[in-house]
Amino acid sequence: MPATLKTLTLGCKVNQYETELVREGFLRANFRDATDDESADLCVVNTCTVTAEGDSKSRHAIRRLARENPDARIVVMGCYATRAPEELAKLPNVAEVVTDKREIPDLLGRFGVIDIPTGISRFGNRHRAYVKVQDGCLLRCSYCIIPYVRPNFASRPLPHVLDEVRRLIDNGYREIVLTGIHLGHYGVEHNLHKAKDQWLRLSQLIRTIAELPGDFRIRLSSIEATEVTRELLDVMAEHPRRIAPHLHICLQSGSDSVLRRMRRRWSSRMFVGRCDLVRKTLDNPAITTDIIVGFPGETETDFEATGRVSRDCGFSKIHIFPFSARKGTPAAEMTDMVGPQVIADRCNRLAEVESDLRRDYFRSLIGRRLTVLVEGRSEISHSHVVGTSCRYAPVDVNDNAAMPGELLDVQPVTLRDDLVLNSATCHRA
Repeated sequence: MPATLKTLTLGCKVNQYETELVREGFLRANFRDATDDESADLCVVNTCTVTAEGDSKSRHAIRRLARENPDARIVVMGCYATRAPEELAKLPNVAEVVTDKREIPDLLGRFGVIDIPTGISRFGNRHRAYVKVQDGCLLRCSYCIIPYVRPNFASRPLPHVLDEVRRLIDNGYREIVLTGIHLGHYGVEHNLHKAKDQWLRLSQLIRTIAELPGDFRIRLSSIEATEVTRELLDVMAEHPRRIAPHLHICLQSGSDSVLRRMRRRWSSRMFVGRCDLVRKTLDNPAITTDIIVGFPGETETDFEATGRVSRDCGFSKIHIFPFSARKGTPAAEMTDMVGPQVIADRCNRLAEVESDLRRDYFRSLIGRRLTVLVEGRSEISHSHVVGTSCRYAPVDVNDNAAMPGELLDVQPVTLRDDLVLNSATCHRA
């Protein structure tokens, strides 16, 4: 009788991909997914350690799984497992802590998996699939723990990536999200050694994927401003229907003095210039970003610079993160910490800027043709569906026949107060 399996993921897209890879390996052996009300024989928890809150959530998740699955063995992996394996090994039911993602094949082998997967063929119940193409970061930004727990640079061979993308397309996934710890450095380590027979840079990788047959689109996960190159933008412009005109470019702060203390690699002027280049090259692209509010030493003038740069860039979405000191990073040792009330107030003010920018950008999409990935039924009407457009805007579509996972071409006619576009017309993409 097959053993039962439960998986749980905390953190980023890369973690979500790696959990699916491990799950697929176990399913190839004598395992099956446990139902919601069924106790599992094996639980796999993929942890996050970006913040102290991530650590706390990971520990809470492990304890909960131990209570709900009292006879289960729990395997813990992920960045927290790399940073502090001894802490996690003490938690209830933890049978094994995987401290290095390169040990995943050995882990699967110890549980009887003979056919070790080199990629995934499905992505759970989701309608878009993440494809990890790169691992590792060497930048050492002063606030970030990730280079300490994922220091090993590794880009996946092109044949593995292409085989995986083909499988996912064949299995009905219509959006492929390329992701990595430092996506823009795909292929860097191999190109330095001139091993260019199967290793490409990111722009070449995307062009190769875009030329595959099938009904699908590509989206990029977060990328650094210095890696938004003319070559990358030219590839995106060459394939406007295949590659989503959306880039998530991480700003973190609009103050040059804060950027220097963060050990970022550009000035605010350079960042704005790169966003201008994106707009000149692509047709009304969506530009989204991350911003840390309340970094040590951030003054009111620094914060105002962040708001000004955000407006200059015209972001359509800002992920706002209040600064959280991460033990083990240089920023955690800085003495000029910003008070929590000041940080909360600035987060609220930046959220107002974000809302205005988001509304302005979504209004610019009214009347334009957008390709929407259907993700479910609308709460407004059972005859409508909702999904995410190529330009990363949510759209409510009047189409009772549309199915989740389908691509639709729509033309929004209005923008609701909750910042969802309404479309009265559509046809199959």
